[in-house]
Order: sequence, then C-alpha cells, then structure tokens
Amino acid sequence: MSKSLKLFNESKKIIPGGVNSPVRAFKAVGGHPRFISSAKGAVITDADGKKYIDFVSSWGPLIIGHSRPEVIRAVKKEMEKGTCFGAPTEIELKLAEIIVEVFPSIEKIRMVNSGTEATMSAARLARAFTGKNRIIKFDGCYHGHSDSFLIKAGSGALTFGEPDSPGITGASARDTLGAAYNDMESVKKIILKNRGTIAAVIIEPVAGNMGCVLPDEGFLVELREITSNENILLIFDEIITGFRLARGGAQEVYGIKPDITTLGKIIGGGFPVGSYGGRKEIMSLISPEGPVYQAGTLSGNPVAMRAGYETLRIIKADPDFYRKLEKKSDMLEEGVKNNLKKTGAAASCSYNRIGSMSTLFFTGTKVTDLESAKTSDIKKFGRYFHKMLRKGIYLPPSQFETFFISSAHTERDIEKALKAQYESLKEIF
Repeated sequence: MSKSLKLFNESKKIIPGGVNSPVRAFKAVGGHPRFISSAKGAVITDADGKKYIDFVSSWGPLIIGHSRPEVIRAVKKEMEKGTCFGAPTEIELKLAEIIVEVFPSIEKIRMVNSGTEATMSAARLARAFTGKNRIIKFDGCYHGHSDSFLIKAGSGALTFGEPDSPGITGASARDTLGAAYNDMESVKKIILKNRGTIAAVIIEPVAGNMGCVLPDEGFLVELREITSNENILLIFDEIITGFRLARGGAQEVYGIKPDITTLGKIIGGGFPVGSYGGRKEIMSLISPEGPVYQAGTLSGNPVAMRAGYETLRIIKADPDFYRKLEKKSDMLEEGVKNNLKKTGAAASCSYNRIGSMSTLFFTGTKVTDLESAKTSDIKKFGRYFHKMLRKGIYLPPSQFETFFISSAHTERDIEKALKAQYESLKEIF
C-alpha cells in the first residue's frame, strides 16, 4: 500500500471524505489522491517520493512556480517580525497600491481571507449600494460556497434557482437568478422579467470552473452596456484571471471596466487571501467608513500580504513576463492539437485556451457554456488522467477544471507532458 493511500484512509476517519476541499478526493476520476510532501518550481513530490510536472499550480495562484526563492526569503523575513497582529501593517498598504495601480476599475480595495469571502462581501455591498436584492449569476461559474452562489439555473435560464446544496434556504435561492454563459438573450429576459429588483450581475469573465471557457466576441461588452443602462452593478470575479491573463486581468484583455472586482489566488502568492475593490463611491460604504459591515481578524495578514506583494513585484519587474508565458502556453496548445490529430482523437476532443489557462475537453462539441461542457466523456477523461499521472504529469482531477502553466515550466517540461499525452491518447483512441 502506498503512503498516499494509507494517509488517505486515515484521513477519511476524521476528515469528511478525507480531504478539506472536495475535488482533491479524486472522486471525479477514481482512485485515491496523492498526498503532496514538497514542491519546487514546476515539480511536486508526493508522500511516496514520486515526482510530477504540475499543471494544477494549486488551482492557479502559483504563476511563478512553487517555492520561488525570493518569495520564501521575503516570507521568512516577515514571519520573524510576527505572524499576526490584528492591526494594520505597511505591507497591506503596499500590496493594495500595486493592485490599484494596474486595475483602473479599482479605486479602493478591501483585503479578506478567501475568494468566497470576497464574492460574498461584494454581493452584500452591491445590494447595499443599489437598494435591490437579487443577483444574476451564470450557470457553470463558481464564486465560492456562500449561500447566494451555490445555485443552479433550474429547469431553464429564466426560472429561479434551486439550491445546489442542502442547508441553503429557499430565500437565498429565490434571490439568485441563473443565466446561461455566453447567452445574452437569457440575461435580457431575466432583467426584463425582474426589472428594478436586480442589484448585480456577477461573472467569471473567463470561466475557470467548468473548465476553461472563453466569452464569445462582444458578450462582455454587451453585458457591460445592459448593466449600465439598467443601473445594475457588474461584478467581475477575477479570482482566477486576475494577474493570470495580464497584469490587469481579464478586464485589461477585453477592455471592460466592471463596478466591483474580486481577486485572490496570485495576490496571496500561495497563501490564503482574497480581496474586493471598485469605485470609491461604492467601496466607501464599507465599515468603518460606511454602514456595510465586514470584518476579519486575519484580513490583511502580513505574511500573506508579503507573499503576494513579492509575487507581484517579480511579475512587474519583468516587462516580458506575459509574453514569455504566452510563448510556453502556445507551445502547449500547438502540441496538444498535433497530438489530437496524430492519435485520431481530434473529432472526439476540443481544446480551449486563453493565456496560461486551458482545458482539454473530451467532447467533439465546441465548449462555450456549461451545457456543452457537460457533453464531455467523463469516464474517458478519468482514464486519460490516470495514464498521465502514471507518466509523471499531474493534471486537475476533474474534467471541469482548468490547467495552468507557470513561468517555472520549462520547454522540456512541456515536451515531456506532450510526449506523455501522445502516448496516453494513443492508448485511449
């Protein structure tokens, strides 16, 4: 019995499902999770000493790779001063300044401890600012596990949502309206039917939680126009895309200015963190400046702030950072598409990519929303996942997740991954 399996069996006795976040359990692909003992650069090592090239990157935040020496040194130095004070520190101001500098839509920002906390707080703020209660979200976009967002679209995009989890009240479900991603008509119909009651529309501008799904041309522009015309706040959930697609996130790439932006992942440099920010008139409603209460003992934790600041400093110091990341990502895409052709899998798979985010879907259907993503052959993906794992390539253990490349990935890493993929696809198709 491997050490990972032994640890997993022991964990299941005292931790629900043996994990502290569901997708880690490998239930979507079968088998047991690998318990990770260490990581460096683009390589992780499990409890049994096996090494893997990592394309999960802790689900996105490690854009400069694992255990970057500059970040480790900065964190150690910060920890020597103390780990938590429950009081303001200079480093949280410095991190806020670097974010505000590159996100024109953010004039003020509040640090929190997770993406869920950021989106939950943003929704509350939007309701307070507009005096309206309802939120539109898109089916397949994940905004954390607060009650307002664990809602399905129901039998159709125009119906009130049904709770996605027990424990969510009917009132929460009724105040969340589900639209179809990339379907502007569904948005217009919901707004028309509920005119005067909608506080905000929240969206992942590039979806990362039904796999990597890009917005259709003009979709975000039209969404910005209709929300502005209807006095509805537009919330961009850039927890994954912020600093991942560009310094200014997806809003820089697509030229859209949302009212509120939520961030996380990369701004914590591998530590728990989240934030939400926007126009001064909106953000000034937050306590203690305004009446909207939100607090957190560990918000702005100096160790997390230092890790995030150092990560962003490294990115900022390299003017070619995103160009070089794009070159590696393009190399991966070209190789994947060649492998699909050579193995005869092209008709049964589709590949979505933007920047260093990508997903190989096991469906011949072009994936543009949750419904098309769900046409994927999950069993075939599970076989593919384990073949790649045995060959030393660590992928997200779910068809509906995004693969990430970091600056630490080398061309040799990508070549090794593509060789493993070719062999795996050849065995499946």
